[in-house]
Amino acid sequence: MKNKISLSIMGLLLVSLAIMMSITNGKRAQIKQVRKEVTQVNKQQKQVTTQIDNLETTYNASDTIAKSKLLAFAKAYYTFSDQSDYDKRFSKIVDIVDLKRDQKNQLFDSGLDETGGSRIDNLGLTSQYQTATSYTNDLDNQTIEVLATVVVKTSGTGQKAITQTVLLHGWFDIKNKKLTSIKINRVQY
Repeated sequence: MKNKISLSIMGLLLVSLAIMMSITNGKRAQIKQVRKEVTQVNKQQKQVTTQIDNLETTYNASDTIAKSKLLAFAKAYYTFSDQSDYDKRFSKIVDIVDLKRDQKNQLFDSGLDETGGSRIDNLGLTSQYQTATSYTNDLDNQTIEVLATVVVKTSGTGQKAITQTVLLHGWFDIKNKKLTSIKINRVQY
């Protein structure tokens, strides 16, 4: 009888041990699965963080390029001492702009008067870029809006040189790295 009780107790202990091991193995499998999922989430988080960093770097770089292109435009556009310099302005910035023909013609007139004479040379007009401050605003994944406040010194024959402030408003295409539109407004004091 003692043997039967001992065997029964041993059997119960073995069954209990088997149940406990089964439960433990199930929990281990669950823990392993949770660890695997946490690792995947961490990898995805690193990928997203890297993508965000890359995007910020791209936009910051594009913002810097957009500013420099608008300032290069301002320097070329507002610096001339005679008709010859005036005529060369567009050739200095042709690589940084992609303007529609109407806008190009509006911004870069010939400098000639109605008689075909040089308005620039006849009036002794000169212009010199002084300084500028620029700002950007990301409009979408393709375009950056760029603003620049430009200080220009102008003069003519028999005239005292004057300093004026001009606001340039440009749109920069991120993909082709060019200014696609530029508007000029004189700042009134």
